Amino acid sequence: MAVTLHADVLKFAIREQVSVVTELDDIDTLARNYRPRLLRFVMASVRDEDLADTIVQDALLKAYRNRAGFRGDCSLNTWLTGIAVNLIRDHARTQKFKFWKKAGASSVDASEMANHLRSSGSSPEGTLLAREQALQVHQAMEGLSPNQRTVFLLRFIEEMDLAEIAEVMNMPVNTVKTHLHRAVKSVRARVGGQRV
Repeated sequence: MAVTLHADVLKFAIREQVSVVTELDDIDTLARNYRPRLLRFVMASVRDEDLADTIVQDALLKAYRNRAGFRGDCSLNTWLTGIAVNLIRDHARTQKFKFWKKAGASSVDASEMANHLRSSGSSPEGTLLAREQALQVHQAMEGLSPNQRTVFLLRFIEEMDLAEIAEVMNMPVNTVKTHLHRAVKSVRARVGGQRV
């Protein structure tokens, strides 16, 4: 019985590996399955539509070119997000793009982001309140350090757990917890102590 169970587990693991490899081998499938989520994260990070699109394209192309290096230690989504985070860091480090200085001219409007929070049962007052809260959080995030902002976005926008964030950010889980704690504390202080 134990040998059969072991064989079944092995077959499942092989099937999973084959499906990931197949997905990585087809760049169209890779883009179709992961581009929207990556774009949402990168757009929230850099707030520049053209730059976000470029970074996502670069991340997908880099993943495709380096697909042989994917060991399967983490999910494909975590691996792709890590690539995107590194590309964001690279762009910020080289000062090639001035993300935050031109944010007013090219950023996503916080009221547009709040439109996604609407439900069919929202009242006009509730919608207005959601927009105002989204704008306050958006403005509060501008005061965060790059690491705090990235951890905050990965946790609350991408809903990643702390272990995934640690892997994406290439830092210990306790460091991720510290950045998250400081980010939440800072955002709460700027928003006026409301629960974020």
